Amino acid sequence: MARGPRAFLSGSEESIDYPPRKWLFRTRAANVRKEETVCVIGDLPELGSWQPERCIPLEREDDTDVWSGQIEIPDHQRVHFRYCVCILIEVGLQVIVRSWETNLSPRIIEANASSPTSKEEPQEYGTYDHQERVDRGWLSKETVIQLKLCNNPLVIFRPKYHSRAINIKVTPVSLTRHNTNFPKTMSEALEESLSADTQDTVENPREQFGHEVKKDDMLIFQSTLLFPSNVAFLIDLYIYSSRCVDGEPPYHAGFSYLLPTALQSSEGNVVLPVTSTKHRPLGQLRVDYLVIGPMPSFKCDLSISYARHWKKTRYGLDVGHRGSGSSFKTKVQNCAEVRENTIASLKNAIEHGADFVEFDVQLSKDLVPIIYHDFHVCIAMKKKKDIQDTDMLEIPLKELTLNQLKMLKVYHLSEGKSKNPRFFDDELDDHQPFPTLQQVLETMDPHTGFNIEIKWTMQLADGTYELYHPTDLNLYLDTILEVVLRYGGDRRIIFSCFNADICQVIRIKQNKYPVMFLTCGESEIYPRYRDPRCWSIQAAAQYAMMIEMLGINVHTEDLLREPSLVKLALNVGLVIFCWGDQNADASTIKFLKELGLHGVIYDKIHEYSSKEVKESIFLVQARSRRRSCSGWRRPTRRRRRRARRRSPSSRSACWTSRRPRTSSATCSRRPRRLQGLESHMSDYVTKDAS
Repeated sequence: MARGPRAFLSGSEESIDYPPRKWLFRTRAANVRKEETVCVIGDLPELGSWQPERCIPLEREDDTDVWSGQIEIPDHQRVHFRYCVCILIEVGLQVIVRSWETNLSPRIIEANASSPTSKEEPQEYGTYDHQERVDRGWLSKETVIQLKLCNNPLVIFRPKYHSRAINIKVTPVSLTRHNTNFPKTMSEALEESLSADTQDTVENPREQFGHEVKKDDMLIFQSTLLFPSNVAFLIDLYIYSSRCVDGEPPYHAGFSYLLPTALQSSEGNVVLPVTSTKHRPLGQLRVDYLVIGPMPSFKCDLSISYARHWKKTRYGLDVGHRGSGSSFKTKVQNCAEVRENTIASLKNAIEHGADFVEFDVQLSKDLVPIIYHDFHVCIAMKKKKDIQDTDMLEIPLKELTLNQLKMLKVYHLSEGKSKNPRFFDDELDDHQPFPTLQQVLETMDPHTGFNIEIKWTMQLADGTYELYHPTDLNLYLDTILEVVLRYGGDRRIIFSCFNADICQVIRIKQNKYPVMFLTCGESEIYPRYRDPRCWSIQAAAQYAMMIEMLGINVHTEDLLREPSLVKLALNVGLVIFCWGDQNADASTIKFLKELGLHGVIYDKIHEYSSKEVKESIFLVQARSRRRSCSGWRRPTRRRRRRARRRSPSSRSACWTSRRPRTSSATCSRRPRRLQGLESHMSDYVTKDAS
């Protein structure tokens, strides 16, 4: 005799003991490459429990775009599932997800539904519930190598070529030799297909000669590899004749090779000699490279992704800058009264109604993610012969362990230079600088979102860096991401960074949390960065769309000069926040919200917030859900008087009779207290959201 049904809460639980039913999974997926397979994944062990390596491959129906498979699933049980496109290196062990359905709610098979038949129209890949959303996969086994050409990277020695258009083409080349008499292994064949995955399809004959190198442009070439140490890059130069006519192709002028041994770290640059086809020196090419590997200690699954989801009606959120605001500005009257980026500052912003709090994260020397803004700190140093006076030693924060940061007397740079400390709160735990990211994730109100800015050095236009010799980029981000993925829970979290490469690395290393590209834009306040992707809102928006980010976080200086730039982002479906000292004004905040910004980041939220009720919008909505879930209604004065006349037993019976019945599907877990409420999908997207 079968046991009664019980809710399936996670992929680790076993299915219920109902007799199985055969279900036909069938979908139409266009543009599936020959090495790819359409698969199905779901919340049951029979469907892989959301684990990519356990996805169930479907079979292609003849030479069509339709893929199908019949799988046994438990009867009388609601099933959640998604389709995905994968490369199956070794079924059940090694799988690369190339794309997957990322609608916030997965597809559903109702408990008593009947299986579709092969005569019915198949489901469309990525489209259901009046929504369409397919995202690229994330790194699991493979490595991405990105080559960037920007800021006039090519120097040609021959003057006659200086005024001509020059094209560059990059081609991955395998360094391993294959015996043509023997078939290639799966890994070898896959390596070739992955290497060519991001190369442009030659629809226009001119594109077979690469892309033109223009001043102030950036060319990005990207390849996905299983074995990067076995692949080199051939770089060909094509030059147009000075007498060429329309339609005439350029001629092959020279070439260079980038060997894998030149890629010594996660990021860097190399200068390559360019040799002519006659084997003479032709010039030199500077190449910036980025090597992105998968996270070694955390595995993402296919259960849910918030990477590009935002509720369409959610505008004008209040975001607390570094908690309650910057506390080390030039003018003391503009400074926050609580030390920035501390537990106390974050709590203060939350208590005054912040919907999100923004804070900065970087690593200590012992690789602990901590909350702090500046790359350098000052340490008080005693002189040998003068016990009264002290000198301040400026030192990179990355050279101190967490214990040293906690134990030593550490000052902000502005305090060190002026020798005038602003805060004397050493005995108050919540006011101490350098709280850990894990501590913040575990102790802050879960109904307040986090905007986590990743601190990373930037190269300025003059060639100098904000910080020299940073931690290895992959190690740095893997450490931070693992903490967030393990302790983030259901909290709303957005990553952001001024460094465009960091944004892309976060985007493809994990599939859960969204990323926003921070930019200074065309600023007269801040120095210009070398990376052209940071130079304008237009460039930032273009890049955010290219790598499928949630949106951009722009400098208010740009928006006050040209408010129409907000619509530029909104029209292409990007979420847009803004930041800047100009936001420390109630009228400016109101103006920015009226422009349609999704969020405004500003200091002193307790002073400038216009909220009547000082609560996060997510807390208000959580309370509303709790009331509707439990059937609670605020008693009117008349009902309270009537209730007092009744006996306790009759009053209880009357109250119970007025409570509407709720099904287990809509209210399966009733929280006992507000702090225990979990996030609901409605917080992120509406039914008509794209």
